[in-house]
Amino acid sequence: MSNVTRFLTRRLKLKVNEAKSAVARPGERKFLGFSFSNKEPKRRIAAKALLRCKEKIRELTRRTRGISLEQMTKELAAYLRGWKSYFGFCQTPSVLKALDQWIRRRLRSTIWKAWKRGPTRFRQLRKRGVSRILIANTIRSCHGPWRLADSPALHSALPLANFDSLGLPRLW
Repeated sequence: MSNVTRFLTRRLKLKVNEAKSAVARPGERKFLGFSFSNKEPKRRIAAKALLRCKEKIRELTRRTRGISLEQMTKELAAYLRGWKSYFGFCQTPSVLKALDQWIRRRLRSTIWKAWKRGPTRFRQLRKRGVSRILIANTIRSCHGPWRLADSPALHSALPLANFDSLGLPRLW
């Protein structure tokens, strides 16, 4: 570490931050939001970066913001495009796919809460072609909006194509 620091400061005239710099195995360190696996070297999104992304998405999709779904998805799409352009070349696509599914589920939950009452929910689901039996089972369910956002009724009423038409990019 001292040799590298000396080379960087004397030869390249760069300042080295001693608190952030270290010499360690790739699996033990994080670098610019990425971590690296030990077995077969792969670029992965660091857990801390993923948590920060989810916090930002929660902030952008809060129901108490008082904006329309179109405006919400427009702001979310701008954030996701930037995030994807930085982290999109990671070598673990399953993480991106899981995050993408989580985002869609969060939006379905937000839409379900926005419909508020039973008659509105029934009307909206029926308008989107969901069967009456499936609607009745979903509306009468004692589960909360997060659990119902993963239900077959909401998946068929609000498919991926619905979010694509709103301009929401896919991460995978």
